[in-house]
Amino acid sequence: GEGEATREEGDAAMAGRGNEIDEDLHSRQLAVYGRETMKRLFGSNVLVSGLQGLGAEIGAQACVQKLQELNNAVLVSALTGDLTKEHLSKFQAVVFTDISLDKAIEFDDYCHSHQPPIAFIKSEVRGLFGSVFCDFGPEFTVLDVDGEEPHTGIVASISNDNPALVSCVDDERLEFQDGDLVVFSEVHGMTELNDGKPRKVKNARPYSFFLEEDTSSFGAYVRGGIVTQVKPPKVIKFKPLKEAMSEPGEFLMSDFSKFERPPLLHLAFQALDKFRTELSRFPVAGSTDDVQRVIEYAISINGTLGDRKLEEIDKKLLHHFASGSRAVLNPMAAMFGGIVGQEVVKACSGKFHPLYQFFYFDSVESLPVDPLEPGDLKPKNSRYDAQISVFGSKLQNKLEAAKIFMVGSGALGCEFLKNLALMGISCSQNGNLTVTDDDVIEKSNLSRQFLFRDWNIGQPKSTVAATAAMVINPKLHVEALQNRASPETENVFNDAFWENLDAVVNALDNVTARMYIDSRCVYFQKPLLESGTLGAKCNTQMVIPHLTENYGASRDPPEKQAPMCTVHSFPHNIDHCLTWARSEFEGLLEKTPTEVNAFLSNPTTYISAARTAGDAQARDQLERVIECLDRDKCETFQDSITWARLKFEDYFSNRVKQLTFTFPEDSVTSSGAPFWSAPKRFPRPVDFSSSDPSQLSFILAAAILRAETFGIPIPEWAKTPNKLAAEAVDKVIVPDFQPKQGVKIVTDEKATSLSSASVDDAAVIEELIAKLEEVSKTLPSGFHMNPIQFEKDDDTNFHMDVIAGFANMRARNYSIPEVDKLKAKFIAGRIIPAIATSTAMATGLVCLELYKALAGGHKVEDYRNTFANLAIPLFSIAEPVPPKTIKHQELSWTVWDRWTVTGNITLRELLEWLKEKGLNAYSISCGTSLLYNSMFPRHKERLDRKVVDVAREVAKMEVPSYRRHLDVVVACEDDDDNDVDIPLVSVYFR
Repeated sequence: GEGEATREEGDAAMAGRGNEIDEDLHSRQLAVYGRETMKRLFGSNVLVSGLQGLGAEIGAQACVQKLQELNNAVLVSALTGDLTKEHLSKFQAVVFTDISLDKAIEFDDYCHSHQPPIAFIKSEVRGLFGSVFCDFGPEFTVLDVDGEEPHTGIVASISNDNPALVSCVDDERLEFQDGDLVVFSEVHGMTELNDGKPRKVKNARPYSFFLEEDTSSFGAYVRGGIVTQVKPPKVIKFKPLKEAMSEPGEFLMSDFSKFERPPLLHLAFQALDKFRTELSRFPVAGSTDDVQRVIEYAISINGTLGDRKLEEIDKKLLHHFASGSRAVLNPMAAMFGGIVGQEVVKACSGKFHPLYQFFYFDSVESLPVDPLEPGDLKPKNSRYDAQISVFGSKLQNKLEAAKIFMVGSGALGCEFLKNLALMGISCSQNGNLTVTDDDVIEKSNLSRQFLFRDWNIGQPKSTVAATAAMVINPKLHVEALQNRASPETENVFNDAFWENLDAVVNALDNVTARMYIDSRCVYFQKPLLESGTLGAKCNTQMVIPHLTENYGASRDPPEKQAPMCTVHSFPHNIDHCLTWARSEFEGLLEKTPTEVNAFLSNPTTYISAARTAGDAQARDQLERVIECLDRDKCETFQDSITWARLKFEDYFSNRVKQLTFTFPEDSVTSSGAPFWSAPKRFPRPVDFSSSDPSQLSFILAAAILRAETFGIPIPEWAKTPNKLAAEAVDKVIVPDFQPKQGVKIVTDEKATSLSSASVDDAAVIEELIAKLEEVSKTLPSGFHMNPIQFEKDDDTNFHMDVIAGFANMRARNYSIPEVDKLKAKFIAGRIIPAIATSTAMATGLVCLELYKALAGGHKVEDYRNTFANLAIPLFSIAEPVPPKTIKHQELSWTVWDRWTVTGNITLRELLEWLKEKGLNAYSISCGTSLLYNSMFPRHKERLDRKVVDVAREVAKMEVPSYRRHLDVVVACEDDDDNDVDIPLVSVYFR
């Protein structure tokens, strides 16, 4: 009831931890919000009122215990008894999920006029209908409207003009929009622009824009310059609920096929509130009288609206609304939980744009196609009665008997398992849910994969999640596997397994696996429910046999990779420095020790491979191996410090001196243009100083990891920069460096390798092999190295210290802004930003589609794909695209079709079968082998042999005993010699 609530306090979040954020736990969340926002969230107090269906105090107390388990750093407590306005004063944000309109107006007025204002959020889920209202006070400041990194560009020229034309280098498109504010830095010549003053962009184009500034009297542009977007704070004025009810302004839209819907739902929720106030209950599912009464209330309220009055009221929609209004459906709760959770974060932090101010949503398309009889909606005295009151018991039985394959058991997977268990999916004797994931639980998962606890770290995700889901619903028939779904596991997920499925739910985190599952779903003609998240963004895609295109029909463009020469010699941003740092880390600490072990385990093979390669890469590799086997240089920890100090000198001083000797600052290209023009940055060597804490920390971290590869004990003093450590580093004698003439440095952006074979390499390699054989004689027996695999999620292992140190020293060479270890971890560790809110929303939306997929009989117009960005917020919901149809004579087919031929036929019979369809086959292949091609005379001899026998002999294709057919790809032409792309042909020979 309205009296129950839980409060979550962040002010106790720091208990026992000082003011520290646990970065291993929260890394994926920090990647979305940043440190400042996380600190504000930690310091916030939030009230959630209304724990429906749980029964007063017991419900609240039971919830508190479960919520507390999720995060010990958040203090969770229960308020029971009547909630008064005075209770609200200690919270930054309050959320009401089950409250009358009058009470809501009273509480909202109090919050709106409180000093400082208290953010008020009201949300309701009624059957397949939901609403959210936000009021964050008279003036709310948003510090960052979208959470995106400010856009930047590298300047190529600026005109002396009014307005000034700014052109940028064309290696990356500009993302500026008209009206954006930008600041300039590092501009040579026109230095007036370096004053830090924000200036306005107009006429933004892909590689240029005009600046609202008269630069005609400024100095002439010479070179250089970075232009960066400035994101000013935004102040939003919210209306209180009472005023907003009568003047709602623009509703936040989600589905443009329902453009007229929000005003109607605004009315419907008011009519339902009046029904509940007058009758102290919800309408009874299927009751014509109750539905009629809600419709009458809606008509009478509509009559008072003056110029906002609706022309007509959709009574059928109000019927669905009223009849199902008592039910809180799990997918709707998941979706709205995600939306409201994100609004709470915005209210407490000022990060992202709040929802302004009403959002209404419905999913009536999820209802079964055939009308429901009142008798079908009657309660069965089961845990699913709410769902039955909306969808009827026939669909409930289908849900319980469903055979589902869920691929992945991480963030999306945990949410899906909870949803499926609560919906009763696969919960009868005939039902079965198979979940597979080959991953184990890590600490960083715990910030959002809520079925896991810290005592599960190191255990398989699928088994832990499945066990937790069975606690939610003991009737769930779930089988947890640890196989990666891939071509290698088709003996586990075989034909019989796939043929038996009703639907597949993807909970994956990579495109390769998605493409594979998509191809299997197309092959076996199974519905695939696809979703993904990225920070506050999420998308869902329905892949329904014969109705929609498949996942693989549309592809995102590949991510742009920086050319190797840019990363190695001409970096111009911190990403380039971090890519290089990660590559050097892996080369020095993983690849080289692995090479050493390969040589020690089989010297003859190793040496012969180096001779065969005979290039600069083989030469460099041999030099690195010899360096590791020189016992004089790798016995003590001081040796590791010497190695690290000399590496520092080599990387950040000598190589830069060599580069600027080969290409001085005034050098020009063959066309006469300055060599060091944008985006290239001219580097300067870094002088080492043990009194610079960042340099000393880097040397110590590198020395510790080097020592680890040799099994050298690490002294305690080495683990933090101190006087002892500085003295140890200063002991190292660093030889003078003289740049060499004729050194070749790759500048070609298309080069994929930085070394090529030259005449001298073979001779040098022979010398190195002799040296290698010599040093290996001095090794103690059983000597081997310990390669280090990069692990980003352990703050105590020094890996990120080395990578951040590498990248920042290089950034210092090139005057690129340096980054802290956390930002370095996001970029070098390729961390995908992830938060619980967008995950909950995505899975809720998918489960609304699952009702349709399992009910069957729905048209493509009933299905919905969604793209949402909770940060802005934006909801874009649309029908899926139908599959592309190919026509030939009277035939037509799509990607979903597969042609089947029954009988153990010959190649000739297959050609004749196709000829009858007006198709002339000229090539038949199986797997990667050609069974027949009309161009090869010898292939004619195969025509009277069975297709399956030719496949066995030519393609080495042994059909497993459980499979009754063989698939062949046939290339055909019509009678006019036009190629016709036909479906896969399956020959059922058994």
